[in-house]
Amino acid sequence: MKSMFRWAAVAVLLAACSDPVEPESSTPEQAIAEDSAPEPAATEDAPVDPQLAGRRFAGELEMPGDLIVGDAARNAGRRAYFGDLHVHTEYSFDAFAFGTIASPDDAYRYAQGEPLRHPGGFDVQLSQPLDFYAVTDHAMFLGAVREAADTSTEFSKLPHVQALHNLNAPENMTAESVVRRGQAFASFLPETLRGVLSGSIDGQMMNAIARDAWSDIIRAAEANYRPGEFTTFVAYEYTSTTDDRGNLHRNVVFRGSDKLPAMPFSRFHSQNPEGLWDWMDGLRSQGIESLAIPHNSNGSNGQMFKLVDWAGDPLDDAYAEQRMRNEPVIELTQVKGTSETHPALSDNDEWADFEIMPYRIATMLDSAPSGSYAREALLNGIVLEEQGVANPYQFGFIGASDTHTGAAYIEEDNYFSKAGLLDADGQRRGSLPLTEAQVEVIETADRFTIKEVDGNKYSSGAYETWGASGVTGVWAEENTREAIYDAFRRKETFATSGPRMTIRLFAGFDYTDALLDRANLADAYAAGAAMGSELLADGDRPPKLLVSATRDANSAPLQRLQIIKGWVQDGAPQERVYDVACAGGAPVDSATQRCPDNGAGVDLATCATTGDVGAARLQTLWQDPDFDPEQRAFYYARVLENPTCRWSTWDAVRAGMPPRADLAATIQERAWSSPIWYEPAR
Repeated sequence: MKSMFRWAAVAVLLAACSDPVEPESSTPEQAIAEDSAPEPAATEDAPVDPQLAGRRFAGELEMPGDLIVGDAARNAGRRAYFGDLHVHTEYSFDAFAFGTIASPDDAYRYAQGEPLRHPGGFDVQLSQPLDFYAVTDHAMFLGAVREAADTSTEFSKLPHVQALHNLNAPENMTAESVVRRGQAFASFLPETLRGVLSGSIDGQMMNAIARDAWSDIIRAAEANYRPGEFTTFVAYEYTSTTDDRGNLHRNVVFRGSDKLPAMPFSRFHSQNPEGLWDWMDGLRSQGIESLAIPHNSNGSNGQMFKLVDWAGDPLDDAYAEQRMRNEPVIELTQVKGTSETHPALSDNDEWADFEIMPYRIATMLDSAPSGSYAREALLNGIVLEEQGVANPYQFGFIGASDTHTGAAYIEEDNYFSKAGLLDADGQRRGSLPLTEAQVEVIETADRFTIKEVDGNKYSSGAYETWGASGVTGVWAEENTREAIYDAFRRKETFATSGPRMTIRLFAGFDYTDALLDRANLADAYAAGAAMGSELLADGDRPPKLLVSATRDANSAPLQRLQIIKGWVQDGAPQERVYDVACAGGAPVDSATQRCPDNGAGVDLATCATTGDVGAARLQTLWQDPDFDPEQRAFYYARVLENPTCRWSTWDAVRAGMPPRADLAATIQERAWSSPIWYEPAR
């Protein structure tokens, strides 16, 4: 029992989406045998998808936004669908080490509403099913830890993997096994790499393990796809970092399944994401369409949205075109924090401190804010445009969970975190105090942090900064791969921190109040731009923004609807937050551009909320009071719920004790629309 709480001694080694320690003499490109470069499978040819460009560049295909005005009546019939594009199962090396034995099939059943057994020994279940889901296991070491644990395999007979034998057999699925898991896993990654590099481990065997896992992932996506009812995507995670541990992870999502690569492209093929884009471009030329979704830019130490390329050269048009062709959307929020903005970057935004995870991924090293957050990247993109360079950061927003148990944990009152046995209860994830006996045991463990708060001792690290987030929303004509993927391409997407609230944004010059009737959305599409698109100037006329949000009936009412604007003035980026619609019809203060406090509160002893305030829907037709027709700008919408209990407070309430005082007791769940970019006449 005492070893149960030594888990944090190995948390850095086992942290989700962790990266292997590489031998000093190696490079990631050397780590795979010569014949393993991913090539397209020999399957029936598919037509090249026409929706490739994130925006219109000279010589490129027409941007997907052009499709919006083609059939306004059809577009008006789009509805919101919700899903998760970041899900790990037993084939991910870290997830299996956490105790996860959920298969891709199990993950898809969970998304459709069925219960799933958590590694901690309890069942988890969504309160309502999702519309789409994508298993995104790590391409790096795909299936390898699972293979090492299976004593019937050739790989399991290698000396350095034998400590992993039967790792997730029922008798080993205990909290006491965490120390053993950490010790075994700590040596597995570097020893496997060294073996492949030296030739003592057969690269062909490693490739065969990955190919078998990849084939099963594809099979599961096909078996669980029910067009019109539930959509699956074939997908995986490209897991790379800079040498200073700056996060560069992406999820790669394929539009279809009739033609796919025989192997996914991983960090072993290139540490540089530009190599991933080259591979995706090559596949696209053969009719295999995909997009990559960067995530956890907050943990990138300024590397995800920097202003130079991998070689350190200034960004140019070719870089921008390739990046936007391959990365039209980014993951704005997930368990390891929200990447919208940071208080150090947005000091005039009172809500900028939402679920900040301050570390580089899988470390306790601080992550530099600048270059790590989406709003600053959007601003830098239009600064580059002012300088005559194409915009590499004209992206839309999605949310995801990054679960490593197959099961998305997107509800604060039903939170079970992401790392299986490592954070399966409140003591292990830092929301509940440790007993004296637990403290005595774990104080001897290396790399373990204990924090004393109000006389209680808590485990401390990254876990208590994690959140029950997030979800991807799309506006699409139907629940099919084609329709949902095309929404990603045109960036008609939104992110939520978990609840199924909806948010929508349009901009046009001739909009009237009649558009506030949902039946008139055909006019909104026909006479303007939907979120994810550009709006070209019409002389000096100021545009009007139609913004609308609807609450999740199973979550809190809405408190305020906001527009975030970014622009460039005299070469310098500027930003401002405007409240544009307030609960109860209260007026926005013209001086502060803020709604009045609506009095919503939370009883921290029970998590009961104020029930008679807030809105089911907020919408308005808004015009920028500071509009300058000569200034490039972006606008995106953000909607906030009334305050509710954070997951850590729910843990405390259920345990009959006060919440940990240094953690936020409440949060305001929210949703973000993708931006609209205003382009002045030139």
